[in-house]
Amino acid sequence: MSKKLLKLAAAALALCLAAPTAGAVTTNDDGEIMIRVGLASAYYHNANGELEAAHLENEDGYGAGYRFGYYDSNLDFVELGYTDTRTTKAAVLKTENLWYGYSSSLSKNTYSSSIDSDILVGCYHVLVEEDLRNFEQAREAAEDYEDGFVAYIDGEYQVRAGSFETKEDALRYGESGEVVGTSAYGLTVVETGTDHILFQYDEGQGTKLAIQPGADGARETRTWFSNYNYRGGFEYFRRTGGNVTVVNVVSLEDYVNGVICYEMGPSWPLEALKAQAVCARTYVLRNLGTHSSYGFDICNSTYCQVYYGMGNGTASYSPSATSMQAVEETEGMVVTYNGKLAETPYSASFGGASEDAYYVWGSDTTNTYPYLCGVEDPYETYDSSYTVSYTASQLEKRLQSYGYGTSTSLDYLELEYSKLGNVIAVTIHWKNGKTNSIYPSGSNAIRSVFDVNSIRFTVNGETVNPSSKSVSGRSAKSTSGSGLTVNGDSVDSLDGMYVISGSGTVSAIEDEPYLVSGSGDITALEDFSGSDSSGGCGSNQGGGTVTVSGSSYVFEGAGYGHQIGMSQWGANAMAKQGFDYKDIITFYYPGVKVTRY
Repeated sequence: MSKKLLKLAAAALALCLAAPTAGAVTTNDDGEIMIRVGLASAYYHNANGELEAAHLENEDGYGAGYRFGYYDSNLDFVELGYTDTRTTKAAVLKTENLWYGYSSSLSKNTYSSSIDSDILVGCYHVLVEEDLRNFEQAREAAEDYEDGFVAYIDGEYQVRAGSFETKEDALRYGESGEVVGTSAYGLTVVETGTDHILFQYDEGQGTKLAIQPGADGARETRTWFSNYNYRGGFEYFRRTGGNVTVVNVVSLEDYVNGVICYEMGPSWPLEALKAQAVCARTYVLRNLGTHSSYGFDICNSTYCQVYYGMGNGTASYSPSATSMQAVEETEGMVVTYNGKLAETPYSASFGGASEDAYYVWGSDTTNTYPYLCGVEDPYETYDSSYTVSYTASQLEKRLQSYGYGTSTSLDYLELEYSKLGNVIAVTIHWKNGKTNSIYPSGSNAIRSVFDVNSIRFTVNGETVNPSSKSVSGRSAKSTSGSGLTVNGDSVDSLDGMYVISGSGTVSAIEDEPYLVSGSGDITALEDFSGSDSSGGCGSNQGGGTVTVSGSSYVFEGAGYGHQIGMSQWGANAMAKQGFDYKDIITFYYPGVKVTRY
């Protein structure tokens, strides 16, 4: 795995847990759950911002031409028009004066208001026919005019002609007719590299033009956009009347296909990829509608999940036969807790143990997320070690750049560890007697302030003194224990346990087991795991503290990422050791179930 891909995976889902704001699942007439993925938008976690022009190109062998229309409330495509199959490249433009040529700022040929060339798609046109019955009638009528094209404006078909920079230019057009334009939400589709208009659409604010690649009826289409090719269709809209937002409308399973090979790697073991597929599917279903204010369900970056569809055409950055098999063999499978979709964060590497989300993100792991308690990881073998060194002066300046310790100098650091061996608080002591405490999350988080890859590290080789005091100020959570024992020993999990019936039949504990006490009381064990009887993690605080000072500070650690949920390199190792994807998931998220959605 390349360092670049490791970093990409590590950054995924690095956000605080909160009650999901999920929207309702949308199922089309074919029974497919449909997902809207933001590819270009004003949302700051999309690498592509809103665009003056969005370019499409049919992938060879996967459909030709385009259909124009919109998606209804079920995300079924409703056709309004189409091109012939000779059109394989198209661009969707905002309806302003745009010229085609080379953009030095974008390092490519495109349409832009800042380009000077002879190819202009102007925002003024001449209306030559209106109130036409359907697209076929409008298309036939448009052929009678030089530069004629079909427009769908406010619910009716029109024929317009020409595209001009000014109204005066349009008035000099040879055909008689009214000079027209569009609202600030209009969109024009052109054949890429030309001023030839294929279709124009304006239904006003809040409406979206949909383009379904494949006018030839190809069952599977793949379309290039911004150096990656995607299955499904696309939506285009001008959210605030400015540049264009681009959304990929795709089925749930196609979406998962476009995630797991970038969050892991296309050549990883099948069972690891299956685990990633189930986590990715669970994540998107739980977080549907999170970005609805921007016009889509989920973003395509590490803030949500990395999504590049069918890839860039190279084997190392595209779905593989193995990754697609992982999606197919886990179709519809999700992670649940107490019958509800679980939160399934993951990162690249833990370096020995994950951490209780309470100490990282402040999440309620007593009641809401008891399956994010943190586990010791004996499986991960990937070398994720790192070293970061500072002189005392360098560290002092770095801390002061974050707003700490102005007008004084560094005295020493005090590090608090969890029982799992991760740093859950660092207190900076200054020579003027003042202190600052830094935690794993927040605007000034431990990893950012000290430029370390994880919260699993030591400083100057100092190890924990278990009897030392706690400094974090975060109260330990109470625990009453599981309350279930076998032969006098407390039981942390039902995994691998069996029951013997009155007739002597032996079977594994599964589904929804119950306990019957001597008095006849019946207690459900449906969600029993390593958590306490109230569903909490118990206290992981009290690993001890370390005090470090000196002329230099050397941070030595292992792991990469936020330390919560599933380790991707741990999943890799478990798969190689013969564990299946359910084993992997239930190890990293103790107490959950893997079930069909």
